[in-house]
Amino acid sequence: MKSLSLALILLASEAVSAQDWAKAALEKSPRHQEWVTINHDGRSVESFVVYPESKDKRPAVVVIHEIFGMTDWVEDLADQLAAAGYIAVAPDLLSAMGPSGGRSSSFDQAKAMEAVSHLDPNQVTADLMAAADYAKKLPASTGKLFVVGFCWGGGQSFRFATYRPDLSAAFVFYGGPPEKDSMVHIVAPVYGFYAGNDARVDATIPDATANMKAAGKVFEPVTYDGAGHGFMRAGEAPDASDANKKARADSWVRLKALLDKN
Repeated sequence: MKSLSLALILLASEAVSAQDWAKAALEKSPRHQEWVTINHDGRSVESFVVYPESKDKRPAVVVIHEIFGMTDWVEDLADQLAAAGYIAVAPDLLSAMGPSGGRSSSFDQAKAMEAVSHLDPNQVTADLMAAADYAKKLPASTGKLFVVGFCWGGGQSFRFATYRPDLSAAFVFYGGPPEKDSMVHIVAPVYGFYAGNDARVDATIPDATANMKAAGKVFEPVTYDGAGHGFMRAGEAPDASDANKKARADSWVRLKALLDKN
């Protein structure tokens, strides 16, 4: 069983590592992209920022990466959000945690997964707070703020909503909920995007729904039949299954509509 689990992890790592298609799309983007250093409490968080082509100020979205760390796909996703009209700020939460003080790019994929898994939750929260503050204060920002996360980052997006009352909405892609007692602190609506073939995460949806309702909070989960965990990334890959492609396309339409609505 352990050998099978290791094989699956390595297979997932290889799939994430091979993201030439995402890198190629990013290189063709006409939008302004830059890496910035966000300093707080003695930490320096390297963050990828993409601006929309707009004459007006625009809302900002904090993008939380998967358990694989900051990848080409996360950068490409940030660029796609900018194409939709939003300033995207994607902090690399492995900043200064890698070999020789490097970030995600200094790890091999399996080690990045391990490192993300063992990040101090308080440090993650502080990094996200700093990224959100940075995003809100950008001269090109309206001050309106959203958060979106994927996989591990999906759970962090849900959790971040318990700390950040000025969020306009939180978007959770196939991530688990925070502790029940912390949900009382959520102000923003939380929207869930889940894969039909993801029993591990899907098992958390009923309790999350009941607990959010009991706390008087808005939680609207949607499950996409036939899709697997990570469908937003996998659905863009050249070898994407039909179910993942459809889930990715439908989720993207829903995400953009909810961003405009909130």
